[in-house]
Amino acid sequence: MCGIVGIFTKFPTDNPNRLLMMRDTMTHRGPNDAGAWWSPDKRLGLAHRRLAVIDLSPAGHQPMEDSTGKFVIILNGEIYNYRELREELLKAGHTFRSSSDTEVLLESYKEWGKNCLVHLIGAFAFAIYDEISQELFLARDRAGEKPLFYKHSDNRFVFASELKALMADPEFPRELDLDALDYYLAYGFVSGDQTILKDTYKLPPAHAMIYSLEKKHANIWRYWELPESLPLSGVSIEDLTEELEAILSGAVRRQLVADVPVGILLSGGLDSSLVTAIAAKVSDQPLKTFTVSFPGHGSFNEGPYARLVADHFGTEHTELVAEPASVLLLPHLAKQYDEPIADHSIVPTSMLAGLVKKSVTVALGGDGGDELFGGYPHYNFLQKIDRLREYVPGRVRRIGSLIASHVLPVGTKGRNHIIGLEGNSDSSISAVNIYFDKESRRKLMSPLYSSGYTSSVSQESMKVAHFDASLSIFQNASRMDFKTTMVDDYLVKSDRAGMLHSLELHAPFLDHKLIEFAFGRLPDSFRADRNERKILLRRLAKRLLPSTLDINRKQGFSLPLNAWFKGEWGTFMTGVLMESDSTIFDKKMIASLIRGQRWGLANANRIFALTMFELWRREYRISLPN
Repeated sequence: MCGIVGIFTKFPTDNPNRLLMMRDTMTHRGPNDAGAWWSPDKRLGLAHRRLAVIDLSPAGHQPMEDSTGKFVIILNGEIYNYRELREELLKAGHTFRSSSDTEVLLESYKEWGKNCLVHLIGAFAFAIYDEISQELFLARDRAGEKPLFYKHSDNRFVFASELKALMADPEFPRELDLDALDYYLAYGFVSGDQTILKDTYKLPPAHAMIYSLEKKHANIWRYWELPESLPLSGVSIEDLTEELEAILSGAVRRQLVADVPVGILLSGGLDSSLVTAIAAKVSDQPLKTFTVSFPGHGSFNEGPYARLVADHFGTEHTELVAEPASVLLLPHLAKQYDEPIADHSIVPTSMLAGLVKKSVTVALGGDGGDELFGGYPHYNFLQKIDRLREYVPGRVRRIGSLIASHVLPVGTKGRNHIIGLEGNSDSSISAVNIYFDKESRRKLMSPLYSSGYTSSVSQESMKVAHFDASLSIFQNASRMDFKTTMVDDYLVKSDRAGMLHSLELHAPFLDHKLIEFAFGRLPDSFRADRNERKILLRRLAKRLLPSTLDINRKQGFSLPLNAWFKGEWGTFMTGVLMESDSTIFDKKMIASLIRGQRWGLANANRIFALTMFELWRREYRISLPN
């Protein structure tokens, strides 16, 4: 929901239209309304594109000033508990001119200052200008559902919901950050506070910033952290199942609130089916559910599973049939995603959002369920590998790792996991879902190394920087997935795909009360062990879902790239890469990846990752650093 952008300059601006130009690169994020505000001295500008979800009237217009004119806010996202906060603030003497959650947030800041963050339940990124303190207060939600980019130089501070808004400024430098590229090649996204552009950053999830207009200084801090794992002894699985249902019910109830049509993305999988089941219990309105089928995807068809759940709960169900995905979507998506992203499920996710938007403006989905409750197959595998590590001597593992990285071709099944056996448990976690290991990245980026680039840090160690030896390998893996892959891949994919079509996506599993329950109170044995996954969630499913639904199935939302590579997709991607800039990637390495794919190795994902980078680089005319 919505797009925000702000500019602060040392001297009064001589071109206020620049702010509007930056704002309107994000029209897709807010097609309903647009606004801009300048401070009297023309040094600070705030702008907003609005997708109206709560209070559709002009009273919800942003930027929004309070009644004194001393405070101004721009908000991307929603405060789900705004009704409760409004009642509390009314009792404290605050008055309201609208029924919007934005005004509730602004008054919350006036009441509690930066500590207002502890009162918020929501998905948000916002900026509040405080004229009294001459400060900008910026913050991002706990899970990282809403994005916030920024850049700070001696004379200028700029921020926006999307990187393309910053790049719309003709003065904005577009230099590649080579360490960020190295991380992208490893994992398919750029994580942490880094972006793919040099000296440009993301405010991380659960972080806030005070930018002083007088001192021209930014102070950033973390206001929330995943809880310590302290499962209570003596609590039965029945009691925890009851608690899970109550917390999830509260989250779904809050996220169904909207002044526009709301639906549920129902895949027929466990997470979205549970959201549907809970919504059927807590909603007093007829439920709309949506499934998208993609002709030619074979086992990818989710229709029968979704229909079973929809019929059971009596929803108004629509099965949308998507046209076959065209490879010509890729340049369009490379532009939308601001930074390159290697996850090829951006294609079906974008197609789904486009179809669902024709019927509703808000849709609830199942993002976060796998990270919280142990849904990924690698959680089982890592626990088995950790047990194996006890029986295989370290010297043997190191030799096997060296052989795998230097002898086995990239794309060989199991190669990354053998490489990850070299060290301790953190090595195995760092090898999960890796695209290019350290040795293959060195070969691929050899033109950059030849021109003087030296990686300043191991990207594998960056991923596991917060590894805690006191925690189990599953706890470490799920926490790292939550902080890295979920935030900078899956939630980016959902946000950009939804916003491309002006569709607001909600994720009830990412309510912070549910996050704290899953990571803080549940023992491993109720989440995932060596053989089972989503143990407690399946327990709840047996209560709420039809007995005929297969709750053990795990269907990823992806494309049959290996099959498609034999057709126009392979031709297109090969053409893009063989015409790419030879000062970045080694063409011989690229050719070997393509040959390997044709000979049966699993390189389609890697070829897709390189293609998306090259399409993005061309679209935004990105240069190498000096």
